[in-house]
Amino acid sequence: MELGSVVEFLENKIILVSGVTGFVAKVFIEKILRVQPNVKKLYLLIRAADTESAALRFQNEVLAKDLFNVLKEKWGTRLNSFISEKITFVAGDISSEDLGLKDSNLKKELWNELDVVVNSAAITKFDERYDVAFGINTLGAIHLVNFAKKCVKLKVFVHVSTAYVAGERTGLILENPLDGASGLDFDAEMKVIDQKLNEIKTKGASQKEITLVMKNLGTERAKMHGWPNTYVFTKTMGEMLMQQSKENLSLVIIRPTIVSGTYKEPFPGWVEDLRTINTLFVASAQGNLPCLVGETKTIVDVIPVDMVVNAMIVAMVAHAKQLSDANIYHVGSSLRNPVTLVSILDYGFVYFTKKPWINKQGKPIKVSKIILFSSIASFHGYMQICYLLPLKGLQLANTVFHNFFKGVYNDLRKKVKFVMRVAAIYKPYFYFNGIFDDTNTEKLRMTAKGSRTETDLFYFDPDSIEWGDYFMNTHIPGVENLLQQKRAFPITKVFRSGHVASDKTITERVMPMTFIQSSRMGNTHFPVSHRDKTYFQRQLLSKMTLNVLRNQIGAAPICRWKPMSGIYAP
Repeated sequence: MELGSVVEFLENKIILVSGVTGFVAKVFIEKILRVQPNVKKLYLLIRAADTESAALRFQNEVLAKDLFNVLKEKWGTRLNSFISEKITFVAGDISSEDLGLKDSNLKKELWNELDVVVNSAAITKFDERYDVAFGINTLGAIHLVNFAKKCVKLKVFVHVSTAYVAGERTGLILENPLDGASGLDFDAEMKVIDQKLNEIKTKGASQKEITLVMKNLGTERAKMHGWPNTYVFTKTMGEMLMQQSKENLSLVIIRPTIVSGTYKEPFPGWVEDLRTINTLFVASAQGNLPCLVGETKTIVDVIPVDMVVNAMIVAMVAHAKQLSDANIYHVGSSLRNPVTLVSILDYGFVYFTKKPWINKQGKPIKVSKIILFSSIASFHGYMQICYLLPLKGLQLANTVFHNFFKGVYNDLRKKVKFVMRVAAIYKPYFYFNGIFDDTNTEKLRMTAKGSRTETDLFYFDPDSIEWGDYFMNTHIPGVENLLQQKRAFPITKVFRSGHVASDKTITERVMPMTFIQSSRMGNTHFPVSHRDKTYFQRQLLSKMTLNVLRNQIGAAPICRWKPMSGIYAP
């Protein structure tokens, strides 16, 4: 059966995209505009008070990204007129019915003109407030489906889900619907949310307290029903509701696994954020992640974002032409080209051993192999002996020496908190024993290959990836580039060896100090001024105490990032 030209299909099409400021949607928008400039219109749904605010968000959070550099070079001074012609900004909110659109004329325009709807909106933070995540990931999905059912010309609706709606399943996980999974009652979940909000608001709780309670509620409800976190739990409910209410809608569900930086287009190595596996690379480069929990044979299912977008577009064309009965597609690598957790950690170790980052004292950071504990008990035992006990010793020393070690104590405490948080959040994925079947996706690939489809433009075969080359020469350099752009080191910027983004040398920028170097971790330095060194000598601290300081206290974080659910280094 002939799928035909994807580029030709996109010509003169009108597409509504939600989740515009997200990772996948950015790549989708760039791809459409680059490969088919004759697309008729992209309506971009952006959460904003008005159209002007929506346009500003697009400019700052989407178009300003390096991702669009190829498009900018192609159009040059004509870019603004091209964007104005092809893009219409829609200020709305999918957590509200009719997408929060108050302009009746705009709603009628969309209902009469849309050919395709792409829902990429999602709260991806693992421990977001339950009410917030439910509003976007669950209610938002059904609101968009209900809106799409009113579109008289609509050919296909594409929904970006996640492969991890599978929850805690093991073995080969098929591309099947989730109807009735775990006997979830959506109305009951809404009541739980409303009751909890009313309860804590009645008690006069602060906004901070409300946020904490609602985050904990989401995690509790997710785990109670068999999902690891609020994100995948609310995405699961959203997907189930869509399946149940789609009626005659041609619905395509794309379930990507862990989405990584671009493989080829618009250029290799574009990375959006520092979450998931990027956390491991950054923390490894800084020496801030001595250990993790996980099985050595665990497969970490990674797929580049451009392959996800290509699969979305090809599936969109296939279902608009009604070529396939299957409507669920796993887009991942675990079945056809698996990569293990140990391999990913090794890639980071080798890379940063060859190309170490420079710490704030101008010295290369020596990285160590991350210790992987297969049991939670072993992990906690290691942390207790090597970090928590020295932390308690520091606390006692602060009492005796009038908070002399306060800064060191705070740094070590942040590091311990970070390691524990990484272990807790990623534990379900690093113990995951499932393999995602991609039979439907493979059939789609074969159909595209055997027709006039531009497979050189719309590639999504994970078997073509050589993981060592991808991580070492594409993805990790992309993470480094993102860090430089974000200026992610607000106290002292970390530079690659031999590179100083300043007209001053490192020696000129860093105050000369003596250091107690970590003999155990060998990667960071605890600054001690000459006055402080004299203080050490005057107090006649024991050799044992100094050894503890060298081995444990000395491994202080280089920079201070606020720990978040996406997990950045502390």
